[in-house]
Order: sequence, then C-alpha cells, then structure tokens
Amino acid sequence: MGNSTGCTVDDLQAVEMHLWYKKFMTECPSGQLTLHEFKQFFGLRGLDADANAYIEQMFRTFDMNKDGYIDFIEYVAALSLVMRGKMEHKLRWYFKLYDVDGNGCIDRHELLNIIKAIRAINGNENQELSVEEFTNRVFDKIDVNGDGELSLEEFVAGARTDEDFMEVMMKSLDLTHIVAMIHNRRHSI
Repeated sequence: MGNSTGCTVDDLQAVEMHLWYKKFMTECPSGQLTLHEFKQFFGLRGLDADANAYIEQMFRTFDMNKDGYIDFIEYVAALSLVMRGKMEHKLRWYFKLYDVDGNGCIDRHELLNIIKAIRAINGNENQELSVEEFTNRVFDKIDVNGDGELSLEEFVAGARTDEDFMEVMMKSLDLTHIVAMIHNRRHSI
C-alpha cells in the first residue's frame, strides 16, 4: 500500500517550494519584490553604472509580466531555470538578458556593456583580455555571418563551442551563493 517510510519526488518538491515561499514572504511580506528590494535581497548595493544597468536588466528579465515587480511565481521560475534548467533554456534566457534593447539580436555594444558589468560585479582579477578584446574575440568566433550582431541561433551555437564565453555567462548568473544565503537565512528579521 505504498511506501510508508519514504517521500516521493513530488513530496520533496512541495516541501522545497513551501520553504522557498516562507523565505520569500519573510524577506518580502508584500509578495512583490521591487528593484530596490531585489538589490538588497541579493546584496547588490554600491554598484557602478554598468553593473547597475545589468542588474536592472536582470530584474526586468525576471519580471515576466512586466509589472515592475517580481512575484513569487516569477521568483521560483527564475531560480528553477538557473538551478535546474536545461542548458538550451538557460542559453535562451541569457540571450534575452543580454539583448538589452529587445530587438532580437545582441550587438557589440550590448555585449561589451554586459561583460563590463559582470566583471564589475565579480571582480576583474586574473583577466587575460580587456573587456573590448574579449568582446571582439567572442564576435570573431561566433558571429558566423559577420553582420556585427549575434542572432539567437549564433549565440546558442557559439556559447556551446566557446568555453571562455560559456564560463563568463555561467559566472554572470552564478546564484549558488544566493541560494545558500536563502537556505541559511534565519527568520530573525
């Protein structure tokens, strides 16, 4: 009559979802995370202009219904994508994040600003190439048709073959420290 000593995968996911909900509502009692709260929640204060613009773009990308808030469903969708999503879905999400003007392609200026922001947030230490050199190298390698813009297809295919570019992207949204912070945060606030 069933497994009386164990839990199903669905049971574990339900428990995890409940914990995420409790933590989200503890940190954000209104149920809607604003940009300011988003920055505070993840300890992203005192950023330079490039890093700040990148964080704002990330917020807008997580805000799927474009109402200016991240609600619990959007929060779970974002964490789920980053933590458990398939590489194809992650790459499509990165493309959307990097396509700042939303025109369906990433130009050199957009990628340059994203790389600057990532380095500002993560630190510039041990960088062999300048931001400009790195951006040019990425375009030289993955802009297959040479039009100066990366289409979704070029971006996904190029990211899969360019290990350095893939590493930069993975670092740009490495939420392991954030997930650890969420799991370790106490309700003493």
